[in-house]
Amino acid sequence: MGGRGTFASGNSVAYTYKIVGKINGVKILEGLAGKHSLPEEAHSSNAYIKLRPDGTFHEMRIYGNDHYLKYEIAYHPEQSITGNRYEKVLHIHEYDRSFGRTRARTLTDEEYKKYKKFFKGVPKK
Repeated sequence: MGGRGTFASGNSVAYTYKIVGKINGVKILEGLAGKHSLPEEAHSSNAYIKLRPDGTFHEMRIYGNDHYLKYEIAYHPEQSITGNRYEKVLHIHEYDRSFGRTRARTLTDEEYKKYKKFFKGVPKK
């Protein structure tokens, strides 16, 4: 998969991710050549997941019908929620078309129920 999951001026972009598995039909990606985050755009999937090296959930990105990033759900420290830099917390950011994102917030009960099947290794809410 290329840089943002797209083609540049009709030319193939070098692969920066590889698919290493699936969770409930959603592709698990692993970055190549030092790439650590998930793509900002997706043309072949509605969502991607990134796992930690131990196989537990780290991050999920969900894309809209326009292929742009809409939501990012993550499980890692988020000081604005927990008050410290060490405590992991499941949280969500919402994105606009220019890739600007909202402050982190905890998931609503509805969001948690919808996505919990992907949260491998995350303590239950």
